[in-house]
Amino acid sequence: MALIVQKFGGSSVADAKKLFNVAGRVTDAYKEGNSVVVVVSAQGDTTDDLIAKAHEINESPSKREMDVLLSTGEQISISLLAMAIEKMGFPVVSLTGWQAGMNTDSNYGSARIKTIDTERLKRELDSRRIVIVAGFQGINKYDDITTLGRGGSDTTAVALAAALGADVCEIYTDVDGIYTADPRIVKNARKLDDISYDEMLELASLGANVLHNRSVELALKYNVKLEVKSSFERIPGTIVKEVGKVEKMLVRGVTRDNNVARISLVNIEDTPGKAFKIFSLLAKKNINVDVILQSIGRGNTKDITFTVEEGSLQAAIDVLQENLSSIGATDVKYTKDISKVSVVGAGMASNPGVATLMFEALYDANINIHMISTSEIKISVLIDQKDAENAVRAIHDKFKLA
Repeated sequence: MALIVQKFGGSSVADAKKLFNVAGRVTDAYKEGNSVVVVVSAQGDTTDDLIAKAHEINESPSKREMDVLLSTGEQISISLLAMAIEKMGFPVVSLTGWQAGMNTDSNYGSARIKTIDTERLKRELDSRRIVIVAGFQGINKYDDITTLGRGGSDTTAVALAAALGADVCEIYTDVDGIYTADPRIVKNARKLDDISYDEMLELASLGANVLHNRSVELALKYNVKLEVKSSFERIPGTIVKEVGKVEKMLVRGVTRDNNVARISLVNIEDTPGKAFKIFSLLAKKNINVDVILQSIGRGNTKDITFTVEEGSLQAAIDVLQENLSSIGATDVKYTKDISKVSVVGAGMASNPGVATLMFEALYDANINIHMISTSEIKISVLIDQKDAENAVRAIHDKFKLA
């Protein structure tokens, strides 16, 4: 008998028919003698609808009250799924985040899990109940409901799998695994049988929307075996594990991320400590910075250009404008019409020429590169957003990933 954690996204539980489909997947695993914990997201567009309702009342609601509101979406899902499983004649209990022992910090809207009290979960499992847990939420030291931010249900599932010592964490989505590129963009993209944690973490961080990067970080840290599978087709998925199969693939995937904005600080005084000043101001506002480029300098000035998530752009512009004189720059410029296109693969570390192939593909497609960032297992370029899909296809073809 195994302990299995299953996670189903919002599209998987969007209506009654899909809820009963999920109930069938869950009860099949239970009938095989397994202990089953299920994590679900809010149905379909529920979260977006709740955000819209909030803004009808208050254009700038507090993050605390937004967490109270948004957490209801997952509570609807867990109760309806429990009712479906009850109707099928199986023992089941639904638990909110706080009932499941998910203790978080107090960063409303993007809380981090601190500890998980598994006593209630283990008690329910020992009673041979199927346990359904609301994803995306927890409780802080003030007994306030918190939400975990984007991809929070993935994070909930992996954290529970780690805390309970689960044999596997199955992530069910509307795709049937991890592909070499988004199959909606690249029609001949290939599904991977397996992929390493490191490769998956890079893909997730660079725009692959199948798994959230925080969940992959947790899986890597606690060695949780992940499998990404289809909610609708009963076929094998992609396994994320310590070391992927040796396929001698230089590149495992090509991603595109449109959620990027570029900021440039112009004519900064060329003196020590300026970069520290800029990025410490952004860090205090919890603004993550990605690709960074500093000019060599002209006269006694230099320019620093970097990228942030598009949703953080206005906050970044505001804090930089407020501190422009102390930074010693003359202007802040920005653009949102860009994309980050990346290639990822552990095989890149020991094989020269990957960058050459990528740049050749972009040259052949007449696509201009604005910025470049590299690590041992990835190369990212910033390009015009209008060119992004064409770039993904060109790079995918150049590396013969079909």
